[in-house]
Amino acid sequence: MNNNRTIPYGFVQGTYWMSFAVLMGFSSVYLLGVGFTSAQIGILTALACVFSALSQPLVAGYADSPTSPSLKKIVLGLVGSQLLFVVLLPLVRDSLVLTGLLYGTAIALLQLLLPLVNSLATETINQGREISFGLCRGIGSAAYALMAYFMGQVQEKWGVVSIPICVCIILLALLGAIVSFPFEKSVRPQAKKNSAGGTGYLWKKYPRFCILLLGFVLIYMSHTLLNNFTFQIVEHIGGGSGEMGVAMALCAVLEVPAMLCFGLLLKRKKVEFWVRMCSVFFALKAFLTLLTTSIPVFYAVQVLQPFGWGIMSVSSVFYVNAIMEPGDAIKGQAYITMTLTLGTVLSAVAGGQLIDNLGVTAMLTFGTAVAILGAGINLFSTQKTD
Repeated sequence: MNNNRTIPYGFVQGTYWMSFAVLMGFSSVYLLGVGFTSAQIGILTALACVFSALSQPLVAGYADSPTSPSLKKIVLGLVGSQLLFVVLLPLVRDSLVLTGLLYGTAIALLQLLLPLVNSLATETINQGREISFGLCRGIGSAAYALMAYFMGQVQEKWGVVSIPICVCIILLALLGAIVSFPFEKSVRPQAKKNSAGGTGYLWKKYPRFCILLLGFVLIYMSHTLLNNFTFQIVEHIGGGSGEMGVAMALCAVLEVPAMLCFGLLLKRKKVEFWVRMCSVFFALKAFLTLLTTSIPVFYAVQVLQPFGWGIMSVSSVFYVNAIMEPGDAIKGQAYITMTLTLGTVLSAVAGGQLIDNLGVTAMLTFGTAVAILGAGINLFSTQKTD
């Protein structure tokens, strides 16, 4: 048991995804509540994610460097900075500019943390310790589900001021989880060589992976259209923030079995099969959401969540480890997360504009089209693994 890091890492995943549920999942609720329009929310989210996307390869390359602080210290610094920005949010509610600056920076740091949190696990596993990543990621989704449901009820009762307060409490818990997680920096002579090659190094060495990244961007673009504008979608079919919280919780609960069982799935089929399969289910969920006209049907569509995001969130981590050399691991995880970030950027800009100018149906039609295109690219570009 001394060699097993599953329980402490489960706390890290759980608290991280709780913060994601509130800060990202309820971003539209908070920002609409303080005076932003859907288009402005889209632009703000896009700018935050552009900053995160540009920073991710740089931070990952820095973390790979033999002379950098440990990955644990880098994560602690980012979470501490995020907490500072969120603490200030209630104090600047009357200023859209300051609110946008603080909330946008908090979103950027949230996105920036994801590949580093995942790399805490892969680095620990590479050092010979045991972590059940699927179980821990399942804990993250279960925590997301509970937090989304709880936040939906709390926000309806206490208003948008409850959102930054809850985020602050969660971030303090995340800091505690990271501090208590046993971690030592890996020493890899190859890391210095690889990071010196920069971004072009990975593009030359893994060409099919780079094509796959485009497919991921399009799929995640559709995925984040559904997630970041859930409030507007639910309102469109007759619901409110309570129904939004239920839908978010339902999605997260349904993800858990797929994540917990992913080790067993890998025994049946190799990881590339699951990457292809879940890409198709992303497109299917977007299409069925487009056809949804009531809250009960919207809830029913969420049963596709484990076959899309549930499997993708785990399989993408394993896929990168399968096709890349150890010295490229953190950078590879960063590029996968960067596709999620870029997808969020594009969906934020397009989604806000489409909703304000053409309505929710137009936004969902667009999301379905890009998901189908992304799934097609992934079916072609996903490569065989050993």
